[in-house]
Amino acid sequence: MTQIKNICCIGAGYVGGPTMAVIAQKAPGIKVTVVDINEKRIAAWNDADLSKLPVYEPGLDAVVGEARGRNLFFSTQVDEAIAEADMIFISVNTPTKTYGIGKGMAADLKWIELCARQIARVSTTDKIVVEKSTLPVRTAEALKSILENTGNGVKFQILSNPEFLAEGTAVEDLHAPDRVLIGGDPDTEEGKAAIQALVDVYAHWVPQENILTTNVWSSELSKLTANAFLAQRVSSINALSELCEKTGADVNEVAKAIGQDSRIGPKFLKASVGFGGSCFQKDILNLVYIAQSFGLKEVADYWEQVIIMNDHQKRRFAENIVRTLYNTVSGKKIAMLGWAFKKDTNDTRESAAIYVADYLLNERAEVVVYDPKVSKEQILADLDYLGTRSEAENRDLITVVNSAYEATEEAHAVAVMTEWDEFVALDWDQIYNAMLKPAFLFDGRRLLDKEALKAKGFEFYAIGS
Repeated sequence: MTQIKNICCIGAGYVGGPTMAVIAQKAPGIKVTVVDINEKRIAAWNDADLSKLPVYEPGLDAVVGEARGRNLFFSTQVDEAIAEADMIFISVNTPTKTYGIGKGMAADLKWIELCARQIARVSTTDKIVVEKSTLPVRTAEALKSILENTGNGVKFQILSNPEFLAEGTAVEDLHAPDRVLIGGDPDTEEGKAAIQALVDVYAHWVPQENILTTNVWSSELSKLTANAFLAQRVSSINALSELCEKTGADVNEVAKAIGQDSRIGPKFLKASVGFGGSCFQKDILNLVYIAQSFGLKEVADYWEQVIIMNDHQKRRFAENIVRTLYNTVSGKKIAMLGWAFKKDTNDTRESAAIYVADYLLNERAEVVVYDPKVSKEQILADLDYLGTRSEAENRDLITVVNSAYEATEEAHAVAVMTEWDEFVALDWDQIYNAMLKPAFLFDGRRLLDKEALKAKGFEFYAIGS
């Protein structure tokens, strides 16, 4: 029976860092080392000030504080950690390709392959390699081919263990997961032993009935499917939000009515300016590409529509701001409250705020941003990545400030882009008094009390009503 004593995780990002921290916390007998070539990121994970961790998640600082230095370590010594490990998690980025075959849809597996080659080069003892990154179906096959053709006699078992974390509740999700999914090779004794070894790691705190085992291919596809279904629900309610605005219905009331049907359920029926994050769009595009590669046009078209609807929702929110402000925002100050793609995280990947801001900047608006957890450097990097304009132009056109009150002072309009709790608690009388009149307020998250704010004098617009 394989007993795991040393775990190495390659990649110290939003998945690898929190996941390994919880494993170390719950399994103090296992040494867990998280490695990354990004020295600045590793330094932040090792910072004595736990408020400076590179990933913001409620409760993560306490978990890291408990395990770090005991059996949780963060290092740039990748080769050393790989050589020592019994089990290696690969948790590196798999972005959508921006070049070549599959550009704009397929997952870029460059970093995955580099990890596999490094593992093969360094390893002198048998290893269990665990896919933690979100990957296309049958990636394990490619990993296995690379690892088994090194000629050094080391044996590898490949497992798929996709993450199902929701940013903002990642620590809670890790402590009490709905399910842990482990895919491996159930047809060989070695495969069964590898699967059981990972089951035993999670069994330190996860009930056995919540640990599911499948073959590798089912596990890989399950991750893409889970994110596609969740994103589909968001796009479905957002499509209805536009119809509600035209008919006088209220999308919250519609969502509540259908959500009480036990076959549907209430989750992911919150209309908004659109979904973001690292997974939903990337995974759906990946699913579309896989379907297309097998000639399944109708399947590909079906899932692509989820993305089309999400892009439409962001664009029409921005267009509504321009249209409402008398068809021009040129030279007008637009305060954007929130930049993270959702509350309780500093992750901005594919955030709706990026695209709304870009649209408004194209219309020559003076955009001022406040987010409690996202840095100015990150906001500028997000806009630079789009390539719409030069870096110098972005720095001239957008302003990042340190409070909501500074952002909204003398603004023509306020757009709520992230559902941070602190935005509900703001002194909206103070904000109204400091804004130019009429004072326009666009609630992209249906966070605020529409009637109360209209009573204060705001011209109030919310998605879906």
